[in-house]
Amino acid sequence: MQGKSADAAAGRSTRVRKVRIGAEHAGQRIDNFLRRELPGVPKGRLYRLLRRGEVRVNGGRVRAEYKLAQGDEVRIPPARVREPGSPPPANRAAALLDAVLYEDKRLLVINKPTGVAVHGGSGISHGVVELLRHARPDLKDLALVHRLDRETSGCLVLAKRRSALRSLHERFREGQVEKNYLALVLGDWQHGEQIIDAPLLVTNRKGGERHVIVSEDGKPAQTMIRLSRRYGDLSLVQCSPLTGRTHQIRVHAAFAGHPLAGDERYGDEADNKVLKKRGLPRLFLHAQSIAFADDSGNDMHFTAPLPDDLERFLLKLEPQGRR
Repeated sequence: MQGKSADAAAGRSTRVRKVRIGAEHAGQRIDNFLRRELPGVPKGRLYRLLRRGEVRVNGGRVRAEYKLAQGDEVRIPPARVREPGSPPPANRAAALLDAVLYEDKRLLVINKPTGVAVHGGSGISHGVVELLRHARPDLKDLALVHRLDRETSGCLVLAKRRSALRSLHERFREGQVEKNYLALVLGDWQHGEQIIDAPLLVTNRKGGERHVIVSEDGKPAQTMIRLSRRYGDLSLVQCSPLTGRTHQIRVHAAFAGHPLAGDERYGDEADNKVLKKRGLPRLFLHAQSIAFADDSGNDMHFTAPLPDDLERFLLKLEPQGRR
């Protein structure tokens, strides 16, 4: 069929099945569990299966954020899944190994490159998790602790053990993780240090693409933004999300009247065209650092240097001074 990729065509239909949850999957969100059980099924389709009640846990409906418990029985409906495809290019997998910032028995922290999705699916053959598992077969249980947008570079934490994943998820829920981002925004930031407090609601565009808006019907979201340096009609700011909502920094910056430079989803199309001509290669958003305490109470702090492409663009600009 025209318009279908070879990967999409090379799928198979599954039957209804029931899976008993063991200790290794306890604490995992049902939507993430389904992504692993139904590889290649678009995210929008998975969420529809949940909303319609086609996915059942212990005979009842659950929301996407439901966390599985040991002993749960999950009904997985029939779906067309992707057959195991060709392995990822060796150079892409090797490049991620070169991006490792830290590793121990429980954690792996990388400086994620821009343009790499954190997980495969929805037309993406290989994400960070798949690439690392291919490069390191010993990392078969590797799982994401949190997420970064595909366009965003910087610190990404992955768990090598389910116990580490549960522990870190709890820290995220309790606000015990400090994340700092560098972003270049349009305009002269005159707000000083400000907390943007605006609830965010995730909506779906055509094709299941997620889009986030500020809405009273959304979930609470707060982002602290402070000026780092002025560059005339642009401002380099440091952003600290106090909550962890989808596209939070991008939407809050646009809500404050200062969309991120190069943001094709929430930014200004005309300004982005001008910035591209000036040499901006992509969305200017970088996860600069992340910090949390380990199970022994020791402070863990990781920093990722600003990538060369963004550093080169800043060097072209004329700084107007710091705050």
